[in-house]
Amino acid sequence: MIIANIADFREAARRRLPHFLFEYVDGGSYAEETLRRNISDLAGIALRQRVLADVADIDLSAELFGRSLAMPVALAPIGLAGMNARRGEVQALRAAEKAGVPFTLSTVSVCPLGEVAGAASKPLWFQLYMIRDRGHMRDLLAQAREAQVSTLVFTVDMPVPGSRYRDVRSGLAGASGLLGDLRRTMQAAMRPGWAWDVGLMGRPHHLGNIAPVLKGRTGLEDFFAWMRANFDPSIHWRDLDFIRSEWSGPLIIKGILDPEDARQAADVGADGIIVSNHGGRQLDGVLSTARALPPIADAVGDRLTVLADGGVRSGLDVVRMLALGAKGVLLGRAWAFALAAGGEAGVAKMLALIDAEMRVAMALTGCTRVSQITRDNLVRG
Repeated sequence: MIIANIADFREAARRRLPHFLFEYVDGGSYAEETLRRNISDLAGIALRQRVLADVADIDLSAELFGRSLAMPVALAPIGLAGMNARRGEVQALRAAEKAGVPFTLSTVSVCPLGEVAGAASKPLWFQLYMIRDRGHMRDLLAQAREAQVSTLVFTVDMPVPGSRYRDVRSGLAGASGLLGDLRRTMQAAMRPGWAWDVGLMGRPHHLGNIAPVLKGRTGLEDFFAWMRANFDPSIHWRDLDFIRSEWSGPLIIKGILDPEDARQAADVGADGIIVSNHGGRQLDGVLSTARALPPIADAVGDRLTVLADGGVRSGLDVVRMLALGAKGVLLGRAWAFALAAGGEAGVAKMLALIDAEMRVAMALTGCTRVSQITRDNLVRG
């Protein structure tokens, strides 16, 4: 199929992935209202079109946490991304590096940190959850330091997994043992291209970063059962002291939706936050990122770096997020769909689309530099 935008990547991913994997990437929690609002609220942000502004020289470059970027974009952490294409996290990393943007590896990635870092020519970002086994967390942070990870993304909005109905229906959640294996195998058999490229040639299929605590299991038998058993619901702001004692580099707290929590993050010394509702995958009915972002940026934008994710489906959406107060935008489903559709080349094409679409949006709003994108570029009303 001809791919012109991220919606096309989504359709290509649907056609290629086994049903349980596509539903995992595409779905949200409960009735998925927040997931939909992430997209619709952002798409509803009206920009001011300006003319005769001399936009012949547009520069997308930005700096985040001491690193110069080709554009103010990063690839967000995606769990199980390595199942979307053969050794998928490595392929996505390579595309991100060529595009000049950071790649963030998830704690629950398929490819372990050592494998991904071994393929990197620039420092990557690493995302961490609060796990009950603090010793294993120390090990992961030590691995991150050894791998020369530049930035730690600490996710705080997942003390327990959200209720994701699609994953139960598809067989990813609640279907362990022989019956679950059979359901997933049958779905994989209906996607022979994926079954060969990833199912057979992309092994091993396990959660590489947490293999030491899986006790011989892969972590894929019942992904959410493992998370419920091992993620720590007692997580508290005081736990940031533990993280800081083990990590001296830039620290970003991911999963902030309330200005008071944003102030708390600034008070504990975070270098940045990501305004995020986990892509609508945790608590349904909360604010979309587009609605949550402006008051948070007003509250702490002068104290730390405010980033955002959720609902971004184009370079135009990136410009909207920047106008709402973000200094950078993380892409999640966009790169997961592109990876499933075309591997490294798919992610590279997706990032090229984001670049081109940002340039058009900036030209037609009279901006030639990312720093010029502010709320003055929004239609008031």
